[in-house]
Amino acid sequence: MALARTWSVALSGVDGVAVEIEADVGVGTVRTQLLGLPDAALHESKDRVKAAVRNSGHDWPSQRVTLGLSPATLPKNGSGYDLAIACAVLAAAKAVPDERLAGTVLVGELALDGRVRAVRGVLPALLAARRAGLTEAVVPVAALGEAALVDGVTVHGAASLSDALAWLAGEGVLQRTTGPVAAPPPDSPDLADVIGQPEARWALEVAAAGGHHVLLTGPPGTGKTMLAQRLAGLLPPLSPEEALGVTAVHSIAGLLTPEAPLVSAPPFVSLHHSTSVVALVGGGTGTAKPGAMSRAHRGVLFLDEAREFGAAKLEALRTALEDGEVRLARRDGIVRYPARFQLVMATNPCPCAPPKDIDCTCLPAARRRYQAKLSGPLLDRVDIRVVMRPLTAMSGVEVAPPEPTAAVRARVQKARTRAAERWAAHGWLTNAEVPGPVLRREFALPRPVTAVLDRALTTGALTGRGADRCLRVAWTLADLAEVDRPTADHVAAALEFRERRTS
Repeated sequence: MALARTWSVALSGVDGVAVEIEADVGVGTVRTQLLGLPDAALHESKDRVKAAVRNSGHDWPSQRVTLGLSPATLPKNGSGYDLAIACAVLAAAKAVPDERLAGTVLVGELALDGRVRAVRGVLPALLAARRAGLTEAVVPVAALGEAALVDGVTVHGAASLSDALAWLAGEGVLQRTTGPVAAPPPDSPDLADVIGQPEARWALEVAAAGGHHVLLTGPPGTGKTMLAQRLAGLLPPLSPEEALGVTAVHSIAGLLTPEAPLVSAPPFVSLHHSTSVVALVGGGTGTAKPGAMSRAHRGVLFLDEAREFGAAKLEALRTALEDGEVRLARRDGIVRYPARFQLVMATNPCPCAPPKDIDCTCLPAARRRYQAKLSGPLLDRVDIRVVMRPLTAMSGVEVAPPEPTAAVRARVQKARTRAAERWAAHGWLTNAEVPGPVLRREFALPRPVTAVLDRALTTGALTGRGADRCLRVAWTLADLAEVDRPTADHVAAALEFRERRTS
């Protein structure tokens, strides 16, 4: 009896668990048995690996082969175990030495001719391997740039099974990582392109500075989509830790490229109202995949024509807006994906949406039904509501030319720096992340400053959640004004952002 061990990784969301792969070659009926709750793709790996081994110049053992994937109770998904299975079997059959397998994680799918194909999730897999104490990794060559993002693990790239086996035997050298390569910054459209709309541009600056959610309401052609597309350009570049978290989600979603495997700029995800709930939240058959909300993590999620999305999709946003993550329940457990994004919704004020509201031909009941498509609980989570002005002229609208993105981004960066320094002890990066109890207790404002909120609460114009969100916006306005604490004017302005009406 011969036994060999190696390592791979099982992913659940962006978290991974190191999986020990044991290969036993011994007497018995000639067959290959795979144990450890494999899914269909992994169960088929037996035939893929056999063909890859034969086409790489090695013989598959003519004995009983038993493969155990531990922890045995953890479901295993995908084809990324192929390379580890092939190396473990050949090491157990004494075809290659097993000394290097002890502290090495192997990730990759095998083609029938022995080529090592790229798989999703290499970055979170290597992060999990590092936490498990593994110090070396063999990954597909196409994933070397992504793997280079993980410090503390020596990463090798294998183009074929033959290359990996030669490296195990000490007869060959695999490709090495050359360091992470950041994606070039996207060509963001400039804020100066938007004609007019000074209030909306100011609201967008406040939203960018504090990480607040925005609702843009106005007739077609007033620049709602243009403004939303320019929000991501106002956000500062991602910190190294943020970039790693965003890149991990994009890795699992299969959105990374070998040329630019690191996502360093805030993502912008725009959705059509025909998008399904699964595409928005995440899910699917088998292992739950990240949806649009997770792909927009640390960036912007834009819903154009938001009232056309339907109640099921809109209400699915509510939990993520509060918690900053998506939890997908499955038979075998709960998968978690980060989803701390800025929501921007654009909508018309009514079904007919004339250029001027006075020309509306909708019946009052039809107008109320249309506006009720955005529920009160969802609107309560939106910090800033903006009513767009209809355009009256193509030029000469403003006394001074509109500011470009670069000038606004500089102020946003300065305000974000002030907020990050203030909340550094708690780990929050923006004012939008600060829980309401902290603002009401540790950083409570004097009663005269918040008197306007007390009156709004008394009259029922504001909910408790809405009051907390007004305080967050007030702190952002104070950061933009470069003052230490919000004043009564800042609180009143924050309340005004929430009280804007479309009718």
